[in-house]
Amino acid sequence: MANEASTDDDWTWADDSDWVPPAIDTKTPSVARMYDFFLGGKDNFAVDRAAAEQFLKGYPDVADVARANRAYLARSVRAMAEAGIDQFLDLGTGIPTSPNVHEVARQVHPKASVVYLDHDPIVVVHDQALLADDERVVTVQRDLCAPDDVLNDPHVRSVLDLDRPLGLLMIAVLHFVDPVSGPSITARYIDALAPGSQLAVTIGVRDGVDPAVLAEHELVYSRSNAPIHLRTLAQVDEVLTGLDVVAPGIEDVHFSPHGHVVGARAIR
Repeated sequence: MANEASTDDDWTWADDSDWVPPAIDTKTPSVARMYDFFLGGKDNFAVDRAAAEQFLKGYPDVADVARANRAYLARSVRAMAEAGIDQFLDLGTGIPTSPNVHEVARQVHPKASVVYLDHDPIVVVHDQALLADDERVVTVQRDLCAPDDVLNDPHVRSVLDLDRPLGLLMIAVLHFVDPVSGPSITARYIDALAPGSQLAVTIGVRDGVDPAVLAEHELVYSRSNAPIHLRTLAQVDEVLTGLDVVAPGIEDVHFSPHGHVVGARAIR
């Protein structure tokens, strides 16, 4: 029977009464749980809400950005599926929000396979609880910044066939990877993909935003479990090196005086 429980950190969840949360850091803001808050979710702690509310002071339309990212994800997955791709690797998936990758992909391919990956244990717990009975969808706790560990993980390998085209998703995650190592990390994933695979990314960029506002954004996230590293548009180009970018190219996912997020889809 579903129940509601609370902790000293004022966090609630609805799940089976036997469910026990893992050891989770409730003192440091989590970017996944902050994102959940921006999307109107309830899977967050007081520390996450406090950080998110501070961020909202300088970026009052960030909820619109979060929704725009989710919409871009859904459009990209559908386009990939319609191009024949029936397996997906979602790096930095975040706390599950519907419609998620497998739901969109299965509108085209009813047996589509998906690996959701995140380093935050609360993300893994939620995904595993929701998808426990689906052998074609797994959630893996790994750091996307260690691509060899991800690509060689036995759970990843049990679901995905890297010899066939795959949809690689990096939505709203690369700005949590420093710009120096970001291109090489992305390149390692791309090198492992079969021809015909596709990549979809969205990334926060610096272009067009007041430097003082950007400094406030970076200050909030410097106290979280993943500091933010906003790129220039030229640095976004570096991430896509060697790929055929699909029209219209790098496009605005959301732009306002408070922040700028761009996205692109590209073919291996």
